[in-house]
Amino acid sequence: CILGTHHEKGAQTFWSVVNRLPLSGNAVLCWKFCHVFHKLLRDGHSNVLKDSVRYKNELSDMSRMWGHLSEGYGQLCSIYLKLLRTKMEFHTKNPRFPGNLQMSDRQLDEAGENDVNNFFQLTVEMFDYLECELNLFQTVFSSLDMSRSVSVTAAGQCRLAPLIQVILDCSHLYDYTVKLLFKLHSCLPADTLQGHRDRFLEQFRKLKDLFYRSSNLQYFKRLIQIPQLPENPPNFLRASALSEHISPVVVIPAEASSPDSEPITDLVEMDTASQSLFDNKFDDIFGSSFSSDPFNFNSQNGMNKDDKDQLIEQLYGEIAALKEELENFKAESARGAVQLRGRASELEAELAEQRHLKQQAQDESEFLRAELEELKKQREDTEKAQRSLTEIERRAQANEQRYSKLKEKYSELVQNHADLLRKNAEVTKQVTVARQAQGDVEREKKELEDSFQRVSEQAQRKSQEQAEVLDTLKRELAASRQELQVLQGTLESSTQVGVEQSTRITGLEQERDSLSRAAEQHREEMAALRAELQQLQDMLSREQASSKIELETLQTQLRDKASAEQALQRRLAEEQFALLQGTAREAERMVQDALSRLEDPAHIGCTGSADCLLSRTLAASECMDRLRDAHSKYLSNHEAVGSLLPCLALFAHLVSDTLLQGSATSHVAPMEPADRLLEMCKECGNEAMSYLSALQDPGTVEGADCSLVMTCLGRISAIGEELRPRGLDVKQEELGDLVDKEMAATAAAIETAAARIEEMLSKSRAGDTGVKLEVNERILGSCTGLMQAIHVLVLASKDLQREIVESGRGAASPKEFYAKNSRWTEGLISASKAVGWGATIMVDAADLVVQGKGTFEELMVCSREIAASTAQLVAASKVKADKDSVNLCKLQQASRGVNLATAGVVASTKAGKSQVEEKDSMDFSSMTLTQIKRQEMDSQVRVLELENQLQKERQKLGELRKKHYELAGVAEGWEEEGEW
Repeated sequence: CILGTHHEKGAQTFWSVVNRLPLSGNAVLCWKFCHVFHKLLRDGHSNVLKDSVRYKNELSDMSRMWGHLSEGYGQLCSIYLKLLRTKMEFHTKNPRFPGNLQMSDRQLDEAGENDVNNFFQLTVEMFDYLECELNLFQTVFSSLDMSRSVSVTAAGQCRLAPLIQVILDCSHLYDYTVKLLFKLHSCLPADTLQGHRDRFLEQFRKLKDLFYRSSNLQYFKRLIQIPQLPENPPNFLRASALSEHISPVVVIPAEASSPDSEPITDLVEMDTASQSLFDNKFDDIFGSSFSSDPFNFNSQNGMNKDDKDQLIEQLYGEIAALKEELENFKAESARGAVQLRGRASELEAELAEQRHLKQQAQDESEFLRAELEELKKQREDTEKAQRSLTEIERRAQANEQRYSKLKEKYSELVQNHADLLRKNAEVTKQVTVARQAQGDVEREKKELEDSFQRVSEQAQRKSQEQAEVLDTLKRELAASRQELQVLQGTLESSTQVGVEQSTRITGLEQERDSLSRAAEQHREEMAALRAELQQLQDMLSREQASSKIELETLQTQLRDKASAEQALQRRLAEEQFALLQGTAREAERMVQDALSRLEDPAHIGCTGSADCLLSRTLAASECMDRLRDAHSKYLSNHEAVGSLLPCLALFAHLVSDTLLQGSATSHVAPMEPADRLLEMCKECGNEAMSYLSALQDPGTVEGADCSLVMTCLGRISAIGEELRPRGLDVKQEELGDLVDKEMAATAAAIETAAARIEEMLSKSRAGDTGVKLEVNERILGSCTGLMQAIHVLVLASKDLQREIVESGRGAASPKEFYAKNSRWTEGLISASKAVGWGATIMVDAADLVVQGKGTFEELMVCSREIAASTAQLVAASKVKADKDSVNLCKLQQASRGVNLATAGVVASTKAGKSQVEEKDSMDFSSMTLTQIKRQEMDSQVRVLELENQLQKERQKLGELRKKHYELAGVAEGWEEEGEW
């Protein structure tokens, strides 16, 4: 089945076969199915889980069905099915875990994604998973008759076979829960994890008992080697206990084969390694053999060591153990730094979310601006329409003026027509008179012909030029009347010219006909003018009606757009203020969260430096200035809310960060400044809350003032200045000179120490003889070699330091480089001081040893302290060095030379001490039994006194180291670097 899942990359064929099996009717068959499915989930293809999740509900129903049977395989099948369902749910929620649960520590850390909440939830799920495994374990054992050898029977092996998979799962789950609990205790308070510890202790006892009972069964002995859990559970309240934890490893022998011909998994056996580790630790504490016991009476060589040697070796072992604890402490600090980095990443994620909200607010503001621009365009269109309406009205007025002119012209034409009719009647009357006066003279006839010719020409000219022709006709008619009056007078006097007058009358009749035709043409022109005038009137009325309708429509649209614009402006103002309220509300929540975290017990373990607090306070003060300007701009123009919102979000973030950093700084500050700082942080938070609340109320937004918050930040900054370490009072530009001075002082101290050693060696040769001279020469010679090695190391450190400055400063001066890297420079200065101080102390101890006033132990401790100081100097120099640097190689060789010289000093001191103390060895040849018994009792009393003294010295050493680390951390900025 396992090979089949890997071949087809899934378990579809497996489930197609399983669905045809009578699992609900045969309990033994269901038990076998659970065993096979468990092995598939562990060793099958990774897609087995995906193909099996769809059958999870069917397995649950089958589990409930078999749970109703209280005997036989019913309860076993029910519990096993629950276990398989739990296993599928666990792997579905945590896809990083493979089916066989084999993961490295790095993969386990990645599964939690460096988030303490994920580790907390993962631990709970592992407890549930392990609880189901233990229930199946206990149920199988309770169903067996342990009074008989059930493990050699087929029925017993049928029930015990699936427990091999359970043991493999339990070993991994136990190991992961221990590691996760240590990780949680490094991040959370112990009270929060009390429930986890209680549940772990209960499962630890059950698992230890079940592993012990399983290891005694003959069935498991030939198939699997079951690990044994430690006698006592791990102490999670002590972080160094993690190094004592040994992961339980289940070993399957390579020669063994399971009854089902299942594949064998080769695992690493840890028993031999753990035994050798235990032996080495035993030798470090109690010595490699018992031959050095001073009371070993079998050895008669006279070289037996007394109880003081044993005590010294035991002290060495304790020192080694303390060094291991120191390494564990360093590992814990590294883990703490990782957790802090994770927290920093969370804060960065929150900042990214705030930036996203800010971007959304900006986008919405841009959208509102676009709507406002569109409204402005609509307003311009409305104004254009208004102008077009004005143009239409102007055109209508022009048409009206044209209409009035045409009307005047028409009335003038009517008047001219009436005048022409009257002229025609008068001419007819004159013709009648002319018929009566036929004897008019020829001259008068020509004048009349000329006058009629002029009238006809004037009539034609008037037909062409309407108004001018009519006026001319009036004048001509008036002249004609006068002439006719003259003719009437002449007709009465001349009746003799009848023939000629009749001819003239004929001509006048023709002229009358022409005048009648001209009058008819004028009538036609008047009709055409009337028709054109009617068309113009109709067109004008239509244009006036359409213009009126269009004007009303445009006025209605203008009113609608004006009201819509006002509504949009009101809506824009409301939304802008709502946006301001939302931002202020979120900022208030952020500050409130920071205030609540000041009282949170989980925050008590967080510490911070005064420098970081000052930087946060300075950033908050600068943000306050920008916020004040943005607020004033918003009050003068509410459309400037876009510049206020980012400042408000940044203000909340920086004030919250300042409050938390102030609280963290108060945890490591003295009592009085810590109380003042914490009280000022609370006051600053309350003032910020008041300011943000004022921004949310329309009535108080104009009177909101952030000057009180600014005052609180100034007071916090003043307290932070008081809490700054004294080591930081050195001006940055003096660091470069201080480094050179300290390196020169260290070299001078080493040369002085070497000269004193030479002087002491000369005095010893002059005044001492025998063994004492030999011991002094050996010790002082090794000290001289150590001084020479340290001198070489200091020179190599100077060369490497010079190379670092030249390669890293660029165009800046060395002093500027030291000022820029002030933390590294201060560490270098501290290491140089430690080397010079150690050399001076060692020379003083050697002088006392040569004079017989000092102890050999003091000299060995001083030499080891010098080795530690030089190691600190090497580490400080290597921080910024290139890994391929030649000077770095020289520095490392010099460091190894110092270590060898230190070992030489320790070895020569031990040898000298053994030579000096050889003559003090006890002589048992002349002692009686009573004397030996008496000395034995005195020796036991001395051992008890020394043990009590050793315990007190250990406590004192621990307190001294703790205080030393605290002072060194404040002076060199370790806490600040940890926060970075």
